[in-house]
Amino acid sequence: MKRAIPVLVLTVAGLIPVWRYAPSTDTSSTTEVAEPASTPSTSSSGGTSNQVVAGSTIKTEKGPVQVEVTFDGDKISSVRMLQQPNHPQTKAAVPKLIAETLTAQSADIDAVSGATITSEGYVESLQAAIDAKPASSSSSSSSSSSSSPSASAAASQVVAGSAIDTEKGTVQVEVTFEGDKIDAVRMLQQPNHPQTKAAVPKLIAETLEAQSSDIDAVSGATITSEGYVESLQAAIDAKG
Repeated sequence: MKRAIPVLVLTVAGLIPVWRYAPSTDTSSTTEVAEPASTPSTSSSGGTSNQVVAGSTIKTEKGPVQVEVTFDGDKISSVRMLQQPNHPQTKAAVPKLIAETLTAQSADIDAVSGATITSEGYVESLQAAIDAKPASSSSSSSSSSSSSPSASAAASQVVAGSAIDTEKGTVQVEVTFEGDKIDAVRMLQQPNHPQTKAAVPKLIAETLEAQSSDIDAVSGATITSEGYVESLQAAIDAKG
């Protein structure tokens, strides 16, 4: 019996270190590594060539029409409708109008059958967006032709033609010249008539091709065409 007491004491003494080093159940010091939060990816085009321009809001009998154009340099890369009439004809016509725009790279496109009113509003808003686009060709051409800095610096010139009063209304153009080349034509004033709205893109396209005011009148818009030609010639004559 005397021998059992020391053994019991030694056994208890041996268990004390085990109790002292038992693993702690406190989890406050544990570190949880969370996965990084996902963020939307943004595609970079490697520069600031992309420009987004909204055209004018055109009120039509069917409802307002407004487009937004994305330019990649001087190229029309996409067209988006900001406003459009809630009609089946319009919904069917819009993809066709956008496809024609991307092919023509201008507002010189045909109206979609069955959606003439919407087509005219689309063309007018589109032309307004094209006209409102800041010019980028002058800066790129000046950087590429560093051999003649004085010529490139003064290459771009914007001249407004005379305001011509016609039976349909006032017609006035603004011409942008790159050197001696007609680079762009913008309407400052024009009659608010469907024939005029349809004719203007054709007149501008003819001007850029002919590089002069020696162009044909658009059928159905003879009066506007004559006013356009007279204002255009005045701008050409006024160019320094």
